[in-house]
Amino acid sequence: MWGEKKQDTPARTPLPQQPRTNVSPAPSSTGEAKTMAPLDSAYPTTSADRSSSGTARLGASLHVKGEITGNEDLAIDGSVEGLVQLEDRKLTIGASARLTADVIAREVVVYGNVKGNLRARDRIEIKKDGSVVGDLTTARIMIEDGAYFKGSIEIDKTGEASDSGNDLDKPSYTRTPRAAATTASSSD
Repeated sequence: MWGEKKQDTPARTPLPQQPRTNVSPAPSSTGEAKTMAPLDSAYPTTSADRSSSGTARLGASLHVKGEITGNEDLAIDGSVEGLVQLEDRKLTIGASARLTADVIAREVVVYGNVKGNLRARDRIEIKKDGSVVGDLTTARIMIEDGAYFKGSIEIDKTGEASDSGNDLDKPSYTRTPRAAATTASSSD
């Protein structure tokens, strides 16, 4: 069946081949895996590029229930219920996004709707069509005219690098131990 040649079909003659010129040999394997990407330049082609400038996307038709954690910037255009935790990265909540979630990130930019608490080590921005119902904790805040916000704001200066000379060796963001946090909250 497979090895038998049909008598009815005429034999095809091979196409003439062009001589190969300027063809470099295949590079030897260096152990680095490269990923294929669309021709669109908005997508990075290697993992090294992805870490410096790439942003992961959650599309408008996607709905996530649960926890999102990661170590790359994220743009959400769909809906999320649960927790979004990107400790040292930027989260962009697109105009079509609907979040019912708590958010922890380095920077949060809101164009869509969020119901939940936002905690950003560096800054939170609520753009003119953005809506946030929940408490904000950040070092810097920007709320544009036309934005909707209902909740409380806590400016957390421990998220910023200190200007005094004695604190230059300290990390720009540190977590307070549980006991210290309990003491601090009872003094409020």
